[in-house]
Amino acid sequence: MTNGISPNPNDALIIMIVAVIISVVIMMLFANPVGEFVNRHPSVQILGLSFLILIGFMLVAEAAHLSHLSIFGNEVGTIPKGYLYFTIAFSLMVEFFDLRMKKNKKIN
Repeated sequence: MTNGISPNPNDALIIMIVAVIISVVIMMLFANPVGEFVNRHPSVQILGLSFLILIGFMLVAEAAHLSHLSIFGNEVGTIPKGYLYFTIAFSLMVEFFDLRMKKNKKIN
């Protein structure tokens, strides 16, 4: 992310340090509200767990270089990350609609 910013490597280091500090502050600010929301909605807990398993499996598969694995003469290949991101976005959209439907049923 810092390639080509400056010929001085210290500039890139400073940018990365500032980015980490800002991200930690943002996570600290939103940790309690997000935690309360997730605790109120058990289906979001399951969805979050499934995302962690999906991403963890992807990271383990990449670290083990399973994309070069050959089974019965066919190379497995990699799963494009766009497919995983689409899966996560679609699941979140479905969960959002489900939460809206439940909220509307309570009002009526």
